[in-house]
Amino acid sequence: MISWTNFDELSSVKKLESAAKVDLTKEMAGENGAARVAKYSVPMSNGLAYNFASKQVNDEILGALADFAKEAQLTEKFQALYEGEVINTGEKRLVLHQLTRGQLGKDVVAEGVNKREFYVAQQEKIAAFANKVHSGEIVNEKGEKFTTAVQIGIGGSDLGPRAMYLALENWAKKNGCFKMEAKFISNVDPDDAALVLNSIDVEHSIFVLVSKSGTTLETLTNESFVKDALKKAGLDASKHMIAVTSETSPLAKSSDYLAAFFMDDYIGGRFSSTSAVGGAILSLAFGPEIFARFLNGAAAEDKNSTNADLLKNPAMLDALIGVYERNVLGYEATAVLPYSQALSRFPAHLQQADMESNGKSVNRFGEPVNYVTGPVIFGEPGTNGQHSFYQLLHQGKNVIPMQFIGFRNNQAEMDVDIQGSTSQQKLCANVAAQIMAFACGKVDENKNKNFEGNRPSSIIVGDKLTPEVLGALLAHFENKVMFQGFAWNLNSFDQEGVQLGKVLAKKVLAHETDGALKAYSDLLNI
Repeated sequence: MISWTNFDELSSVKKLESAAKVDLTKEMAGENGAARVAKYSVPMSNGLAYNFASKQVNDEILGALADFAKEAQLTEKFQALYEGEVINTGEKRLVLHQLTRGQLGKDVVAEGVNKREFYVAQQEKIAAFANKVHSGEIVNEKGEKFTTAVQIGIGGSDLGPRAMYLALENWAKKNGCFKMEAKFISNVDPDDAALVLNSIDVEHSIFVLVSKSGTTLETLTNESFVKDALKKAGLDASKHMIAVTSETSPLAKSSDYLAAFFMDDYIGGRFSSTSAVGGAILSLAFGPEIFARFLNGAAAEDKNSTNADLLKNPAMLDALIGVYERNVLGYEATAVLPYSQALSRFPAHLQQADMESNGKSVNRFGEPVNYVTGPVIFGEPGTNGQHSFYQLLHQGKNVIPMQFIGFRNNQAEMDVDIQGSTSQQKLCANVAAQIMAFACGKVDENKNKNFEGNRPSSIIVGDKLTPEVLGALLAHFENKVMFQGFAWNLNSFDQEGVQLGKVLAKKVLAHETDGALKAYSDLLNI
């Protein structure tokens, strides 16, 4: 039987707290460091590996984390999730995003519907539609092919799909499967929509409106913005738009759209990249076969996350090292640092996935907790970040753990040898150098040039960023967030924190304000 217990009530936490702290300046120096790099590595799917040699852990701490995983019943809780128990206690919902890419356990039936069959049916429907667009069977009013797809959505309807598209754009062009350019409109700021509309050929563009409820203010405002632009161009908006929504939303059977594809309440926005939310835009951009490969990569990593052995479950291990850093070592933030330009928006996606999930101060029963929970997540791709915020990471007063992501080869297979090494070798050299600089530091009598070191990091390393590898990365971090939520006894699948501002914004627009809210409204000339 599963027990949902607060973090500070688990006896294994005391063992973690009493373990001697690891000094990376000693552990990572010389041959001892080389041995750690070989020892502290866990294989992932699709040729990836999670290496945590430069984390402040040792065998004693890993043993305590394994005890914690068992006492907290992390494996059992994941099984309960993917087999359809009501894990989202705040909204009394199932949590089924893993089911969009495979089935890990028994059939999940909700409202009389086999949910795996439902998600597969939507994928097949999207694939058929995308193929017709690519073949010219579905065309614009003049009988000409669409050349651009534009997603209109915000939050999870934008961040994940946008990050995934950018991650595969260069790869698809190199491998001959780039079908259509994709653009994204998210911000209600009219400059966002205007910039996109001014950069595309509207006549040959198909727009993907994404709103589960069909009532999202920012998204519907941007839809109206786009429809107005289409009308001014003399175009029938209903011949240029499709909807991704729920079956019960007002968009589901509207004649305003060429087609509608469905998601449901069991998939949260920040976990929706492998659903129709990501499926429509990615299938249009790269073809449904590439989207299917992306799903397969995620499914393979989901399977790894079912392993009860902590040292064979990279997502759980990554999660619990993060819990140790947050709750025992007291670190407040985590930097996600992909040394791959293709992953330029991946940290932004993980900001939402992590901070919207575990930025909570009450447990899954609504009771206040007496311990810290989710960290601040931020990041940029290397080497750009090195010339930005790495100064604080190296010498600031706050120690910030880092998660590097690196690949041995680039996607484009283009490179040049300069001064005895290629661009890719220079990129990878920077990854290795940064990990060691953070871990070991440098002693200097000039305190301005002194580096204390002992700054922890991990790296997920692979050969090349492909659709399968991207899917595996996505699933790894989604499952990491889930395991941390379980460890802290949180409901990681609602987001009440985003609601209050929406309510007040509606009052401002209705001119139902007083006090400081009215003063700010007047200041902004609303």
